[in-house]
Amino acid sequence: HIAKANPADVDTLLTQAFVDDASKTMSDLVSEATVAIGEKISIRRFARYETTGVVSTYIHMGGKVGVLVEVSTDKQDDEIKVFAHDLALQIAAAKPEAVRREEVDAAKLEKEKEILRAQAINEGKPEKIVDRMVEGRIEKYYKEVCLLEQPFVKDPDINVTKMLGGKADVVRFVRFERGEGLEKRQDNLAADIAAEQAKMKK
Repeated sequence: HIAKANPADVDTLLTQAFVDDASKTMSDLVSEATVAIGEKISIRRFARYETTGVVSTYIHMGGKVGVLVEVSTDKQDDEIKVFAHDLALQIAAAKPEAVRREEVDAAKLEKEKEILRAQAINEGKPEKIVDRMVEGRIEKYYKEVCLLEQPFVKDPDINVTKMLGGKADVVRFVRFERGEGLEKRQDNLAADIAAEQAKMKK
């Protein structure tokens, strides 16, 4: 439905007519699924990519993890489709946070540097070598969080860039995991309730 209807957000999606049965809205479908399954179902987020390259998807563990990846390429052959699918598997398994170094969240990177610096100092390392140690550990951090630098899950002796071999380039990806972000929402709710109670006591 999302691919055809191009909704801007979840609220818009829910009001749209279902593409396979215009007599029902997407909200109707969610309600019917809730009744059929006997558990509350809600749509929290979605992604939609439109490209002249290749888009591949991967669903893991019965829907626990879902991945969408876009690859830029002039080719549309089976080899490229296999590459794109392997990338989706990689993203599901290795949980990268960015495609390349330039896309790593700057605030998160600075926080990581602070932590690594404090660790090196706590280990009793001389101040003059702390910066070099942090630099080395940040290189390792990039290999963990940047998709193109991660060891390829099907062959850890090469990284994802070597696996692609210049035949395609990764444009973007999204990785959804069931329940992801709900803990934070609950924490925020608890904080909101505590703040309300504090107001009432005044």
